Amino acid sequence: MAAILRGKLRSFPANGHAAFLPQIRKLVFECCDRWASSQNARTFLFTRLVSLARDNPHVEIVIRQRIHREPIVRGFYVNNRDKVIPLNGLSLAEINQKVHLLLDSSGAQIKPLKRRTVESTTQSTRGIWSGLHADRPVL
Repeated sequence: MAAILRGKLRSFPANGHAAFLPQIRKLVFECCDRWASSQNARTFLFTRLVSLARDNPHVEIVIRQRIHREPIVRGFYVNNRDKVIPLNGLSLAEINQKVHLLLDSSGAQIKPLKRRTVESTTQSTRGIWSGLHADRPVL
């Protein structure tokens, strides 16, 4: 019987190969049958919905009638959050971009990258510098 070498007992890490879980679970398209602002959303649903569903079998896709209101797409995520994007005034390419934004999003709340500035409670020992009060440099 052949000896088992220790090097063969290792597992090789794979980046999300077998344990990838998409964060989005449901897409809901809501648009009106009559309003002109829903025309591009209706065209997107008639032309590109089948390929979108075929490319994303893990996502439940629902179409809901929204009478006399602007069209929206709503994404529901695994962490029980949802994101809503209005589709009025968007072209077909822009609607496709917004749908893929929802598909690629994690559903987490957007955190601002810019933090509040630090404000001191005491005055500076040298005072506040201003370029208007400084002497002109001599060349």
